[in-house]
Amino acid sequence: MSDAVSYQLKDGVGVITVNNPPVNALGQAVRAGLKECLDKGLADAGAQALVVMGAGRTFPAGADIREFGKPPQDPNLGDVIDAYENSDKLVVAAIHGTALGGGLELALGCDYRVAVKSGAVGLPEVKLGLLPGAGGTQRLPRLIGPQGALEVITSGNPVKAPKAKEMGIIDAVIGDDLESEAIAYANKLVADGAPRRRICDMEAKAESATVFEDFEKGLQKKARGFLAPFHCVKAVNAAVELPFRDGLKRERELFQELMESSQSRAQRHVFFAEREVAKVPGVDKDTPKRDIKSVGIVGAGTMGGGIAMNFVNVGIPVVIKEVKQDALDKGIAIIRKNYENTAKKGRISMDDVEKRMSLVTPTLDYDDFKDVDLVIEAVFESMEVKKDVFGTLDRVCKPGAMLATNTSTLDVNKIAEFTSRPQDVMGMHFFSPANVMKLLENVRGEKTADEVVATVMDISKRIGKVGVCVGVCDGFVGNRMLHKRQAEAVDLVTEGASPQQVDKVIYDLGFPMGPFAMSDLAGLDVGYRIREERRKAGDPDAQEMNWLDKLAADGRYGQKTMAGVYRYEEGDRTPKPDPEADKVIEAYRKEKEVTTREVSDQEILERCMYVMVNEGAKILEEGIAARALDIDIIWIYGYGFPVYRGGTMFWADEVGLKEIHGRVQQFHKDLGGDQWKPAALLERLANEGKGFHDQ
Repeated sequence: MSDAVSYQLKDGVGVITVNNPPVNALGQAVRAGLKECLDKGLADAGAQALVVMGAGRTFPAGADIREFGKPPQDPNLGDVIDAYENSDKLVVAAIHGTALGGGLELALGCDYRVAVKSGAVGLPEVKLGLLPGAGGTQRLPRLIGPQGALEVITSGNPVKAPKAKEMGIIDAVIGDDLESEAIAYANKLVADGAPRRRICDMEAKAESATVFEDFEKGLQKKARGFLAPFHCVKAVNAAVELPFRDGLKRERELFQELMESSQSRAQRHVFFAEREVAKVPGVDKDTPKRDIKSVGIVGAGTMGGGIAMNFVNVGIPVVIKEVKQDALDKGIAIIRKNYENTAKKGRISMDDVEKRMSLVTPTLDYDDFKDVDLVIEAVFESMEVKKDVFGTLDRVCKPGAMLATNTSTLDVNKIAEFTSRPQDVMGMHFFSPANVMKLLENVRGEKTADEVVATVMDISKRIGKVGVCVGVCDGFVGNRMLHKRQAEAVDLVTEGASPQQVDKVIYDLGFPMGPFAMSDLAGLDVGYRIREERRKAGDPDAQEMNWLDKLAADGRYGQKTMAGVYRYEEGDRTPKPDPEADKVIEAYRKEKEVTTREVSDQEILERCMYVMVNEGAKILEEGIAARALDIDIIWIYGYGFPVYRGGTMFWADEVGLKEIHGRVQQFHKDLGGDQWKPAALLERLANEGKGFHDQ
């Protein structure tokens, strides 16, 4: 008998308990144990019915992801579920925690399902670029109808027990004493002469003749570029059109197609990478963390207010400071409005709005930061302004308080020098809108203490962010690569492409928008002002004024002024081509005596993407990012890199580094410029036939 699963007879019911911490994953030992214990229960004359449940904190919460990509080991999950479905005794699945993926598929092989109120069920395989492969796409539509099954399967989101009961996925919500309540439920079924209920014998009836067609239409925008959701629709359709066994075969075919696809490889990579980035190389997992009970925010503008909301959302009080009362009042009003809008959508109650607002203390006085544990500065991107802020924070904050900057480009080491405690200073680069975007680029200075790094990474997780630790350089990781792409995009237009053509190529790759639509959204004035500061300061590396800067100099800042690279209409944020912008581009080409040419989509793709890959390789060489997966996660959660392509460096590995290196060499020869000088790491890996993730 497997140690991972046990059998006991209790009060006339055979109880099968999975005990495979931490999440009772359905690995080979668990599958074998489930089969053995079922046989034991069926042979036990004292057992009138069977209950299957999980020990510890959850019902089986899915497959054992350590088995992914390895040869399958018997018994397979589908066979185990078949055995439960075909058992001679009535079987009840008793759910607490989460019954996800294979866990829910196992429960669907039982006759009845009960769950505690806090329990949840779901089929999240789509998030790994897969579909449920052990009968989930065939049993769920038979139980609750195709429409409901499609919603559960294509979203991959868990469904709480009360909602699952409403949908018909579970039969009863029981009290928290899981085992005794499940035994009582099973005994009552037996006493009432309840029938066996094999889902495979049920019929999946389409709610309408066009249910699948209509559902696919809805997915076109929501799941643009993804393969798995559309395969899920095909699999559920098979449940309606085919007999059960044939439907299972179709499910298996579609599952295999996805398992072998580059998309699923990419999505599985992202799944593991997101967990790996939390571990900072060189910082021991047992490093002590500081207690963060209150936070100060300098600046109540868009970023400051958004940052404050992250902490308030998890119950951490915030003191937020501005220079003038009207700016402070405006910032607080925007926070309140954001919460009220969330309440209007039903996501929180009006009581929650008041509770959250009560955690926000507005102030005009730095002295109100004297007791906070962490201060985050979110003021104008000027080193002089930062010097003043950090000098003051150093004076008023208590010893051991951590001082963080939200700078997106400035030197964190230099900022740390404005204090007498550089060990307590770190970058916490939030992405706009700060209360929505998942990425937090945490910038470690030369003197930042390990416990400060550990604390910042921990607090990132606490506030629902994906924290990635990076080193100090201009633009850190994300913006440093972005600036290279943007410069290429601008040059491509100068040479003859249109902004719309460049944007379409990047959009078609899977990004939510192209470089110029993104610039308009962020505001052309932001980058323009930074570049102007550098030009005025005589920075030898400053870019000369280009047509994009000329648009900004004309007051065309993008969406905020209804005109940038594109024009916009009131209430419609769709970018529309603008002849006025075209005139500025044309004038710039004449000024620079550029003879325009036809630029191919392939050249746009290669120049915009390969320049980022080359820069990413340099970032890895310099140790600014510790691993290729850190860069992947930054680009996915901070810049909308398509998840199904796995991030910049994973995508590069899929294209092939030999191919990319060859083109980078060619661009260096044709165009010149340091950005095209092949990175030594790219060259070495290309010559060795390796990828960034093979190291």
